[in-house]
Order: sequence, then C-alpha cells, then structure tokens
Amino acid sequence: MSVNVLNDENFSAEVIDSDMPVLVDFYATWCGPCKALSPIVEKLAAEFDGKLKVGKLNIDEAQQAPSQFGVRAVPTIVFFKNGEAVGNLVGLKKEAELRGHIEKLIE
Repeated sequence: MSVNVLNDENFSAEVIDSDMPVLVDFYATWCGPCKALSPIVEKLAAEFDGKLKVGKLNIDEAQQAPSQFGVRAVPTIVFFKNGEAVGNLVGLKKEAELRGHIEKLIE
C-alpha cells in the first residue's frame, strides 16, 4: 500500500472515519528533516500494510488539519485511533522509535 496524500478536503474521510489506526505525517517541501523522515514513513507504511493507514499532509497546502491538531513544527507525526488523535511525535525520529509507537497503536 502506498502513502495517501491528504488535504483538508479528504482528511476527515481518510483519517477521522478510518476503520484502522492512522499515522499522519505533517510535512513541508522546504523542510530538510521532513525529507529525511519520508523514506522511513514509506517503509513503515509498507511494513504495516493492512494494519495501519499512512498519510502525508503538506502544511503549505492545507491549513485546517494542522491547525486543528496543534501542528506547530514539521515534521510532526500524529497517530489516530477510532477518529481521535492519540499521540504525536515532533521532529526527525528514528525508524525504531516510530515502529514502537505503531506497534502500540495497532495492538
């Protein structure tokens, strides 16, 4: 499964109404750490396919969702379960740390 491209129009349908846990990567094209995090997010999306939905949202193209979930810096990863934001990570994180959060999320 690929990473879903999210925006203000599809955010509710793809994330809030999702029947599986969701990882949302809030990023910007000009952000160096975001570029470094992207391949890690894509690898984990493939690894947890069928158990976790993964989306990326460009904060320069969507203002509503980042504002709603308190995103003040990028990259920010927000974890959703049953339509609720249940945790977040700010800044560039190691793959192992992200995997640990995902494993707790999908238990």
